[in-house]
Amino acid sequence: MLTVVVFLPAAVAVLLLAIPRIPDRLCPHVWVAAAALDVVLVGWLWWRYADEEAGGGIAFEARLDWIPTVEAGYHVGVDGVSLPLIAMSAVLFLACAVWSVRERQRPRTYAALFLFLQTVCLGAFAALDLILFFVFFDLSIVAMYFVIAGWGHGDRRRSALKFFLYTFLGSLALLVGFIGLFLGADERTFDMVALAADPPLRDSPLAAGLVLLAIGLGLAIKTPVFPFHTWLPDAHTDAPAPGSAILAGVLLKLGTYGFARIAMPMLPEAWERWAMVVVIVGVVSAIWGALVALAQTDAKRMIAYTSVNHMGYVLLALGAVGLAGQADTDAGAVAAVGAIVQMVSHGLLTGALFLLSGVLWTRGRTHEFSQWGGLARPAPVFAACLAVAAFGALGLPGLSGFIAEFQIFAGAIQAAPVPAIIAVSGIVITAGLFLLALQRLLTGDTAIPARVPVRAGAGARRFDDGDGDDGGEDRGRSENRTGPMPDLSRWEVGAVVPLLALSVLIGVAPRALLNVVEPAATTLASVFGG
Repeated sequence: MLTVVVFLPAAVAVLLLAIPRIPDRLCPHVWVAAAALDVVLVGWLWWRYADEEAGGGIAFEARLDWIPTVEAGYHVGVDGVSLPLIAMSAVLFLACAVWSVRERQRPRTYAALFLFLQTVCLGAFAALDLILFFVFFDLSIVAMYFVIAGWGHGDRRRSALKFFLYTFLGSLALLVGFIGLFLGADERTFDMVALAADPPLRDSPLAAGLVLLAIGLGLAIKTPVFPFHTWLPDAHTDAPAPGSAILAGVLLKLGTYGFARIAMPMLPEAWERWAMVVVIVGVVSAIWGALVALAQTDAKRMIAYTSVNHMGYVLLALGAVGLAGQADTDAGAVAAVGAIVQMVSHGLLTGALFLLSGVLWTRGRTHEFSQWGGLARPAPVFAACLAVAAFGALGLPGLSGFIAEFQIFAGAIQAAPVPAIIAVSGIVITAGLFLLALQRLLTGDTAIPARVPVRAGAGARRFDDGDGDDGGEDRGRSENRTGPMPDLSRWEVGAVVPLLALSVLIGVAPRALLNVVEPAATTLASVFGG
């Protein structure tokens, strides 16, 4: 069943491309149906998981020989670390499908590309073989490159190229690290379960540290953390709203998930030795991301930098697991739970925030705070959704962000009290920047940018509005005016509200999520307890 969940979207993508008789206008609806079916199947996996494996171990395993000479194969399965991320990804892809129902620019290719991207993301989270993980990891880079370059706006081609080069360089470092794990294992294999059960390079601390450096570099670029984050704001700013939602909500998690799935259990002694460095990098990323986000004048760039902030908290927690495991396994387990819940929460809330930023783009072709104001009056549903997403992202009690951050700091403060206390200031800065954003966009006099037609000429600037009819030629400019603004459409509500509802559900009743996460987090923390 897990294989069906992973490859169903890609199969539907192939059908869309292979059957041209399907009208273009129906392709987004086919995408919605496929994504909805995948969510149902993931829900079935979640329901059956407790019966399959109550101890937090691997369930729904499937194996198939692929490259037997190096013991690499198709090996997939889920546990309490990967299953919540697969579920979050499936829900977010469905939200993006619903959002994109009205897409008119090459809708067939657009839907097929996102369906392919869904398969590679789910496959990466389900992979239990290093080479299989690497294949899915790399294919996600290729798919997102075409999403940004083909359907983005602004300087989309430059941003797509920058994204590809940065993350592809990281994947090469990751491959070097995987080869190091293979060569350092007693029984040479790329199987993750075997490598975690008998970690390689135990007697070679220098080699283990170098392998951890290679893997850490590749995953740090993908996450991204300071100072490897410079590709992120441009890619987010110029990507279409669903592309930004998937990039932040899903693709960034491949980095933090890789730390929890690969680096920590396969190089436990090296992780313990360098855990304080990981904690410091996490704290710097959290503070730096919040401060730079506070300085932004573009709403989408601000949201992009908050991802650096939130992923910094995840890295802080994972580093604290290595430190706490030396003296307090329970504290490490709490921090690990917080890290996993933070990944899920960030995917839901930041995905919703990027989709809401798409509302600004479709209405006024700009994300600049100075061009907007007083939107709470003409667009109350948009204002309410934006407020809930922002309050969730800043960690307000009753929403998923609070459940995640509370556990991160509760676990981290016992293992690394000084860095954890410093990192708390990032929450204050994050609260300030989101409240300031809400004030700029929702309060005051109503200001809505209007696109006024102008003739193309020597003074006209290049502007790609993403509608597919002008090849990037400027058809208008923006100026402030007072007037009506369409509120969220039914498709936009159908995309954003379920994400926010899940965040509220996790914030109010987190037990269903924690029951799945806690056994796996305890297992992860116990690696460092001996």
